[in-house]
Amino acid sequence: MSTNTSERVQKHRQALRDAGMRPIQIWVPDTRRAGFAEECRRQSRLLRGDALEAETLDWLESVADTEGWK
Repeated sequence: MSTNTSERVQKHRQALRDAGMRPIQIWVPDTRRAGFAEECRRQSRLLRGDALEAETLDWLESVADTEGWK
């Protein structure tokens, strides 16, 4: 059965390549890791009162498409 699964995965990947896609690998922070949330809070506190941060947040709010959000 693993051969069948392997063949299906290979076929799926080839179909994606045929459609002009290519695989990439992206490493992102592990949000489940101990201390992750505290590090987010620490970094956020460093930006409190920062003029450029406020400007960036204002810009994000002005360009965000939030239609249909609750």
